[in-house]
Order: sequence, then structure tokens, then C-alpha cells
Amino acid sequence: MTRTIRSLTESDWPAVWPIIEAVCREGETYAYPLGLSEEQARGYWLEPPPGAVVVLEEDGEILGTAKMGPNRPGHGDHIGTASFMVAEAARGRGVARALGEHVIAWHREHGFRGIQFNAVVESNAPAVHLWRKLGFEIVGTVPGAFRSPAHGEVGLHVMFLPLG
Repeated sequence: MTRTIRSLTESDWPAVWPIIEAVCREGETYAYPLGLSEEQARGYWLEPPPGAVVVLEEDGEILGTAKMGPNRPGHGDHIGTASFMVAEAARGRGVARALGEHVIAWHREHGFRGIQFNAVVESNAPAVHLWRKLGFEIVGTVPGAFRSPAHGEVGLHVMFLPLG
């Protein structure tokens, strides 16, 4: 088994789009519109410089993707942010953890002072657990800010990892 995390290329998009489409169709982890078109997905996911988009590839198959960059422009660009999506068949295999560790290292290498996740769905227990294990803290929760198909209105956590 050979795992690689590398920059997303145009030729990767046909493998990344089904991951994004499936995650959005589930409707449990992202506040993206249901029925998201491929073109909309490109607009949401492809992070322009100074950000980056990566894929995790295992034996030639893309199992997950992450995007990262500044959380805000200007006076807020010293704090980063990131988003992650993992193929359903690859969940529970350490893909999100590997991507998370990569994203933390990327932010450190690029001089960011911290990483802020703006909207971690409260009912997404695996993500909340993973981010806490990687050192993130919940610094606040917006009650009822996410409409989960399975759980109704749930909170969105703001999570933070200081890097300085």
C-alpha cells in the first residue's frame, strides 16, 4: 500500500468530484447546497493561491481531498483554515487523519499562527474527535446553525489550533 498526499491536478478532478458530490448529497457535514452542480463544486473547492488543494492517493486511487489557505484576507491572513472530504469507502482508514496532519504541517511551513475551522458540524462526532486529537479546541458553538437531515438543527463548532 503506497499512500501519497500531493497537489490536486486538473486530471484528478474526475475522481474528486464524486467524493464531493456524495458528501454534499449526504448533507451531514457541509453547508453546501443540496443538488450542488459540478461547476459550483469547483468554485467552492478549488482554492486559489496562496491556498492549496491536495489529494490523498493510495495505490493510484484518490481517497480524499483537502483545501487550505488563509481564513480571511488582509489583517486576518495569518490564521489559516481548511476543509476535508473523504470517499465513503475510505472512511475509518486514517485518510482524514493523514490529511489533517498534512494540513497542519502545511500551515506551519507557510508561517501561519493558527488554524481556525469555522463550521465543524456538532453531530459529526468522528471529525470533532479527530480534530481534538490533533490539538484543536472548540472555542465556541453557534447553536442550531446547521440543519442536519438526520439530527435536525445542530450547532456549528468553531475550532482552533494555535501554531505560534
